[in-house]
Amino acid sequence: MKYLQATQDLPLTLEADAVGQAGWWVDASFGIHHDMKSHTGEIMSLGKGALYATSRRKRLNTRSSTEAELVGINDVLSQVLWTRYFMESQGYPLHPTKLYQDNMSTILLGKNSKASSSKCTWHIDIRYFFITDWVANKEIEIIYCPTGDMLADLLTKQLQGSLSKNLGITF
Repeated sequence: MKYLQATQDLPLTLEADAVGQAGWWVDASFGIHHDMKSHTGEIMSLGKGALYATSRRKRLNTRSSTEAELVGINDVLSQVLWTRYFMESQGYPLHPTKLYQDNMSTILLGKNSKASSSKCTWHIDIRYFFITDWVANKEIEIIYCPTGDMLADLLTKQLQGSLSKNLGITF
């Protein structure tokens, strides 16, 4: 609580870019809870500042960080699609929605589904490959985002000094 009190005078900046392009950052921390369940964080922005953010413990156990990240993408996909259709209904031109991810194996699975599977990922349930259809239709683009730039990292791990400073967060 004391950390939140220290931020009460910080300004909240929201600023849309000229394109009105939604960007989504999705990150997972594998097996960090006492029951070994993972934690996922998602942030959505239209330019500067988070318009939507959520952080939650997963309901199921995953067997790897790749699987935890893929489950996180699947869980946020309904919100991504709702936002996409809402923006379209408001008259904004549709570009592929950018989804930033820091796990290259997850990016490959999201783009290629089971075609990118290996012995370590064959067990992943087909329902977590729902993202593949949207990538194939060029409605969602999964983009690599280095871990150091991953905004959603703030929602999955304890705040680390260098990361929060790089993202402009001070206490």
